[in-house]
Amino acid sequence: MSDNDTKKPTGDAQTPPKGAPTDTPAAKIGPEPSNPPAGAKMDNPPAAASGPTGTPPPKPAAPPAGGPPPKPQPKNPGFVTAVIDGREVVVKPGTNMIEAAKTVGSEIPYYCYHPRLSIAANCRICLIEASNAPKLVPACQTPMAEGQVIKTTTPKVKEQQRAVMEFLLLNHPVDCSICDQAGECKLQDYYMKYDYKPSRLEGTKALKHKRKVLGPRVVLDQERCIICTRCVRFMNEIPKEPQLGVFGRGSHERIDVFPGNELDSNYSLNTVDVCPVGALLSRDFRFKARSWFLSATPSVCTGCSRGCSISADWMSQDTYRYRPRENEAINKSWMCDQGRLSYKDLNVGRVLAARVGRGLQAPGTVQPVLTRKDAALGAVKALKPLAGSKQLAVLASPLASNEDLLAGLTFAKTVLGVTQVFVGGRPQGKADHYLMTADKNPNRQGLALIAKGLGLSLKGFEELTPAINAGQVKALYAVGTEVPTDAAAFAEAAAKLEVFVAQAQNESPVTAQATVLLPASAHIEDEGTFTQADGITQRFRKAYPSKGDAVPHWKWATELTRELGGEAAAASARDVWRALSGKVSEFAEFNWDKASPPDREKPGINPLPSGADGRPPGYREFGAPRVRGI
Repeated sequence: MSDNDTKKPTGDAQTPPKGAPTDTPAAKIGPEPSNPPAGAKMDNPPAAASGPTGTPPPKPAAPPAGGPPPKPQPKNPGFVTAVIDGREVVVKPGTNMIEAAKTVGSEIPYYCYHPRLSIAANCRICLIEASNAPKLVPACQTPMAEGQVIKTTTPKVKEQQRAVMEFLLLNHPVDCSICDQAGECKLQDYYMKYDYKPSRLEGTKALKHKRKVLGPRVVLDQERCIICTRCVRFMNEIPKEPQLGVFGRGSHERIDVFPGNELDSNYSLNTVDVCPVGALLSRDFRFKARSWFLSATPSVCTGCSRGCSISADWMSQDTYRYRPRENEAINKSWMCDQGRLSYKDLNVGRVLAARVGRGLQAPGTVQPVLTRKDAALGAVKALKPLAGSKQLAVLASPLASNEDLLAGLTFAKTVLGVTQVFVGGRPQGKADHYLMTADKNPNRQGLALIAKGLGLSLKGFEELTPAINAGQVKALYAVGTEVPTDAAAFAEAAAKLEVFVAQAQNESPVTAQATVLLPASAHIEDEGTFTQADGITQRFRKAYPSKGDAVPHWKWATELTRELGGEAAAASARDVWRALSGKVSEFAEFNWDKASPPDREKPGINPLPSGADGRPPGYREFGAPRVRGI
């Protein structure tokens, strides 16, 4: 993690000059208890009453002539007490006015401010009235002072907001109808709230580069940019890869990459998140969907073992993009580009129907259509004679959720009599200096904990192929068919298996060799938990129903258990967790219900954790599946 991202800006990133509003004591118009007015100077003050000993109490020291008045005593020691729009607020010292106003329900508009970036104070739309300043002050840069009275809705403030909006829109192109940011754009939202006036520009707008490709994943529309510099500050301060800068002067100022370079960071798409307007756009998401048609579901990224908290944006039964979701302990407000683009496996190449028999029939051969019941019976018929045999092995994927693994490995131990489990999953990849880890499996830690709790030993995948080739393993039950080696190479070994029952999410050369193939749901299609690399267990929610005939791994394991005479009554992932998680001591403190994130974000203009600070997701429910190329 970068050093800069371990601490939040205090709101006073720049030292104010001497005599600035933040150095001036509070004015007399604050609340009486927290900001007592200075009394009038009297030549002959009244005599004070004598104490018990007859000695008058000492007089308070008078301030030196011409000096500043004494600072008000804090009403709440250790905190700052002030008034915002007539409501008292108590905040920590150093809290800026924007954050303080949020605590009492007052909204101060802003573009350039971001709570995880340094303060720029260059958009000027957050100027408000403060009792200890003669002029309007920037709320993003100014910390709260004791006894301060702040007003955010006065005519003077409203006129300032209107003027700033008019200035920002002076050269902004009116292309909302084709802009991907439409529907989640702060420029649109604030125009309707703070300006709502026609342009007074006479002549043509300043023309700039309309489609500037900054790198492999980001394109820039310089005409839409309002020079808030969020993207520049993000690249400088979070991944510490300064690849963007501000060039030019005046109305010809623009954001661009440095000459001879491109925006090729693994965190480049975070600049699209923090951009408050439609200037920076994802080349992957561009022109794919309107934001008001998308619904957002809190989930977990499966791109690596970091397990970044995300919001999955979807429509119908297609996932369109991942956005980072606030999680202070894991990814704060960011995520890497590799994880952000890992959603594509949810849409294409899915196993949608069950199959009995290997999938390598002659061209034109029609596979028989099987119901889920028929598929389960086919798997039971294949596995039942092998229960307790040393020739039966189990392959478990660390891409499966804790609930899937709890049910699947419990079935493998209690019904199939297996004591060892081979670990599959994706191969190791590259790590970076910030969030991305080399382990590309989201639940390897959870698999290790569950195997330990159930008394199963884990074996490396590299031992499975030699065991198959030597004839030691003749049957395989797989919870997930992802393998850390070349899939085609392992498929040659799998072809030697007499029985291969595979629960799979995506088609591959390995699934083609399955004697019984059972379609499994993706994590986005069910509820559950993952345990990431640091041992933190997170809940994710269901976005839309499973594609085709797919059901979760835990459900297949439950049906197979019942068909083979075992006891399994789970009807949901929650039931699986409540019934089986007690066997894993590390899960004892995790409350499955209380750890659940909200199933939907509130409609309207909300600050979202991705840094867009006002992107409302759509709220359309799922419909019929559609075929869409990605």
